[in-house]
Amino acid sequence: MTDETTSNPETNAANVDTDGGAAESDAMLDQLRNDMEAAKDRVLRSQAELENYRKRAAREIEEHRRYANQPLIHDLLPVMDNMERAIAAAEKSPDVAGLLEGVKLVARQFEEVFARHHVARIAALHAPFDPHLHHAISQQPTNEFPPNTVVLVASPGFTLHDRVVRPSQVIVSLPVEAEAAD
Repeated sequence: MTDETTSNPETNAANVDTDGGAAESDAMLDQLRNDMEAAKDRVLRSQAELENYRKRAAREIEEHRRYANQPLIHDLLPVMDNMERAIAAAEKSPDVAGLLEGVKLVARQFEEVFARHHVARIAALHAPFDPHLHHAISQQPTNEFPPNTVVLVASPGFTLHDRVVRPSQVIVSLPVEAEAAD
C-alpha cells in the first residue's frame, strides 16, 4: 500500500497541490493580515491627524475671537489720546470755544474710525418708524408729520455692516385725534 501511494502519480500530485495550496493560502492569509494591520495603522494615524487638526482649528478660532477687536482698539487709541488732551487743555484754559472745537475734532475722529470699521449711524429723524431699526420710547401727537414717523431721536442707533448693533431710541408721531380719543 505504501508502495502504491508513493508510486501512484495522481495521488502524489494531489498531495503536492494540497501542500502547495496550503502554503499559498498561508502566504495569502499573512498578506491579508499585514494589509489589515497597515489599514488599521493608517486609520489610527488619520484619526489622530483629524483630532490634532480639530484642536488646532479650535485654538485658532478662539485666538481669532479673542483678538478680533484689536484693529478697532488700535484705531480708537488716538481718539482716546485726543480726548485726554482736550480734557487737559480745558483744565488749563477757560476758553470754552477751544474746548468745543477740540471735542468736535474728537467726534469726527470717532466717525472716521466707525466708518473704517463699517459702523454706520442709522438715519432715523423724519423717517418712517421701523421696529427693526428703531426702538420707540414714546409717542407724540402731532399734525406736522404723518403717523408712525420718527419726530425725535433720543439716542442714535448704529449698524455693523448690515446688522443692527443698537437700535435708535426714538419718539414716534401719533395723530392728534388719537390723543383726544384716549
